[in-house]
Amino acid sequence: MSTGTRTPPERAGAREWTALAILGVPAVLVMMNMSVLYLALPTLSRDLDPSAPQLLWITDIYGFMVAGSLITMGTFGDRIGHRRILLAGAIAFTAASVFAAYANSAELLVTARAIQGVAAASLAPSSLSVIRDLFRNPEQRTLAITIWMLSFMGGGALGPLVGGVLLQYFWWGSVFLVTVPAMLVLLLTVPLLVRETRPAGTGRPDLVSAAMTLVTPLAIVYGIKNLAVDGFGPSSLGFVALGLVVGAAFVWRQRRLATPLLDLSLFRVPAFAVSAGGMIVVGMLLFSTSLLTSQYLQLVLGFEPLEAGLWQLPTAVGGSIVALWVSGLTARFQPAVLMSAGAAFAVLGPVMLTQVDDGPGFLVAGSLFLFAGLTPFMALGTGLVVGAAPAERSGAASAVSETGAELGGALGIATLGSVAAAVYGSYMADHMPQGVPADLTRSAGETLPAALEAARQLPGELGSALTATARAAFTQSLHVHALVLIPLLLALSGLTLTLRRRQGQAPKVQTPADDRAADPASAAD
Repeated sequence: MSTGTRTPPERAGAREWTALAILGVPAVLVMMNMSVLYLALPTLSRDLDPSAPQLLWITDIYGFMVAGSLITMGTFGDRIGHRRILLAGAIAFTAASVFAAYANSAELLVTARAIQGVAAASLAPSSLSVIRDLFRNPEQRTLAITIWMLSFMGGGALGPLVGGVLLQYFWWGSVFLVTVPAMLVLLLTVPLLVRETRPAGTGRPDLVSAAMTLVTPLAIVYGIKNLAVDGFGPSSLGFVALGLVVGAAFVWRQRRLATPLLDLSLFRVPAFAVSAGGMIVVGMLLFSTSLLTSQYLQLVLGFEPLEAGLWQLPTAVGGSIVALWVSGLTARFQPAVLMSAGAAFAVLGPVMLTQVDDGPGFLVAGSLFLFAGLTPFMALGTGLVVGAAPAERSGAASAVSETGAELGGALGIATLGSVAAAVYGSYMADHMPQGVPADLTRSAGETLPAALEAARQLPGELGSALTATARAAFTQSLHVHALVLIPLLLALSGLTLTLRRRQGQAPKVQTPADDRAADPASAAD
């Protein structure tokens, strides 16, 4: 018997592919939960009358809680089993969706969205880890992860359509209830199709590190929000400093722990480090742009939710086509080359967005180019992150990938959204029509929905003038947002291209046992 041959990995069958279809449900719902909210913002704002900070928290608290909880949930899945975490998260997500649907104040909706975020954090890393266990053959695994990523894009495509129909005939809370029956299907079928993965260890949960991963992004982004609204002040700078200090303490703690919540040695692998870091940038660009374009279609162009959803459909469909095409190109080109080329191509998107004015043409084209260009990064970057980690750390690795995208989305809405809000406020301050009462002037200068509501309270010509000014201010903020994206995309393209040269220099990923053997003192808690 020859010892030089290796048995090929077992190929997946009908059961595994059926399980993959079911595991796509959380991916669809997580993305749909974000995109339908963008469409619901105008009607939601009229009913709940949130302040400008509350409106931002409604949109991005979900992303913050996902980003802050993903690593914790991924690591817990590695230790106690990913199927258990997946099912528990599905139950919690369903309950939080019902809570959000019937929230009667901005504060309650923010709370419901936060619970949704924690629950959603258990879905993505657990799903990816289960996929890795189901698909042992590398080619099948690459295709499976690509299909799973297409589920996110499918959620982006279905969100505007489903949300548009629901908002056309029902109240805004119905967009949250649509997730309930799909989650029930997942809860009934996953126990039949997916076996529990063997836990990698029985280490006790590190609640201190878990709290640190939550405090770090929340404090930093809260400080950035205040900086954008109130300028430099001790309170705003204090929150940013607090987040940075807690983040540094988290890194120090992980280096000292015998069983860290996040194994920092993973970042020594170039494919892992570049892909995970790039996911943050991709999330920033896509989520913040989606928020602005959704509002532009409804509040500037005056489209109904369903019509706005249809105008957003080409972006999601185009991204899905590119994802499948790029998956086939990996046999001829390195993933880093495809990801870098896509980011460079995506520059056409913001260039188009700078030309948006009184019509949907440039808006749709710009969104399509941006999304299609970044699709290779989403489709291939996730596979690089998951494949770079040992099997026993698949949950933590998956969580890092998803944390990058979700944290990037939350940071994008907070930072780039705050920049857009500042541009809007500055324009309104310089061009506010004469005769608008002081109280309406203040609210109209905060957000476009507030300005449109204020305009309805004013007599004919003055109300029309305020509406036109507010819409022009929002268009200006979209143009500035697009200009900010261009250097970020070019930097992402250049950084990713360096991965091509560095992949052959990847060091071994040490296990915790290796680390303790090399440095016994590092096992101290």
